[in-house]
Amino acid sequence: MSQEILAQLVAMSRSLGEPARDYVILGEGNTSARANDETFWVKASGTQLHGIDEAGFVRVRFAPILALLDAGEVSDEQVKDELAGAVVGFVGKRPSVETAVHAAALTVGQARFVGHTHPTAVNAILCSQQAEAALAGRLFPDEIVVCGPVPIYLPYIDPGVPLARAVGQAIQRHQENYGESPKVILLQNHGLFVLGQSAQEVENVTAMMVKTARILVGTYALGGPRFLTPEAAARIRTRPDEAYRQRQLD
Repeated sequence: MSQEILAQLVAMSRSLGEPARDYVILGEGNTSARANDETFWVKASGTQLHGIDEAGFVRVRFAPILALLDAGEVSDEQVKDELAGAVVGFVGKRPSVETAVHAAALTVGQARFVGHTHPTAVNAILCSQQAEAALAGRLFPDEIVVCGPVPIYLPYIDPGVPLARAVGQAIQRHQENYGESPKVILLQNHGLFVLGQSAQEVENVTAMMVKTARILVGTYALGGPRFLTPEAAARIRTRPDEAYRQRQLD
C-alpha cells in the first residue's frame, strides 16, 4: 500500500511541478504523503518537483519530527541531525527543510497528501502590502467548494521548526473555530500549503487557489474585490448539490 501511495505522490508532485503551471521553478516547493501511522514520504532536499521520481523522496518517521516541535528552542544543527535521524533506512538524501511543517499537516491537520508551492499568481498577493486584507473574503462559489470556507493566513515565519509550530497551532485554532481542518494555508512572503485527503484534491485546491489569486488581482483594475457576504458563503457550504459536486471532484 505504501508503494501505491508513493506512486500517487510522485504523479501529484510532477503535476504541481509542470513549468507551464507556474507554481514552482528549480528546487522550489515540496510535497508529502502519509505512508502509515508511523511514517510519511517527503520530497528530498534539493530535488525538483518537475520530473521527480520515487528516488526523489525519503521516508521519515513522525515521532522524532513531532518531538522537535515540543522541544523548546533548537539550533539549526540540532534540526539537521534530527531530520537525518528520522529517515527510514540509509538513502543518502536529506528530507526537505519543510519536513516538520509536513509532519504537522499530516498529523494535526489530518491530511493524507500535502503540496507546498510558490505560485507566481499567489505570491504576487502574499508579497504585497495589503495581502491579508486582500485575502480576507471569499470571491465566488467554486473557491469555497474546492478550497474550503476559510484559509489560514500566517505572517512570515522562519521556515522549518518555527513555522511548523505556528502551522500546528493555527490548524488547531481553525479546527476549534470551524469544526474541520483547513485545506489552504497562506504564508506571507513565502507561498501556499494545501492539505488534501487525496493527491487529486491537492492538485484541485492548488489550481483553484491560483485561479482565485488571478481573479483577485484583476478586481483591483475595477475598484477592488467585492466579497461574498458571510451569509452567502455559509449557504454554499450547506447546499447538497455543492457537497455532491465536491465529492465528484476528489
